[in-house]
Amino acid sequence: MGAAFEVHNVLGGGLSEEIYQQSLALEFDLRSIPFKAKHRLTVNYKGTPLDTKYIPDFVVFDRIVVELKTVSAFCADHHSQLMNYLRICRLPLGYLINFAPIGKLDYERIILSDNH
Repeated sequence: MGAAFEVHNVLGGGLSEEIYQQSLALEFDLRSIPFKAKHRLTVNYKGTPLDTKYIPDFVVFDRIVVELKTVSAFCADHHSQLMNYLRICRLPLGYLINFAPIGKLDYERIILSDNH
């Protein structure tokens, strides 16, 4: 979260999601934080991999899914999207980070306790 706060402090709010994606990747590198950006996740149906992939913005430390937004407010679809990423990755922790507000950075931590 410190890296996200730094990006928001430098750039402020209201820019495009791609600007924040690239800036946060640079900030992760500057802080030596291991991450995968836009890592394609395979979805299986009854053991058969599907052609369609899920692509979260970041997987950090191989255990935290980070999804970026530039919206006026989070909605149920944003939470569902992150929950799906967590289930597919079989990871328990994710962050929704919203860079759209001008004066502050919005974020929510999502914990998935059932990773079956």
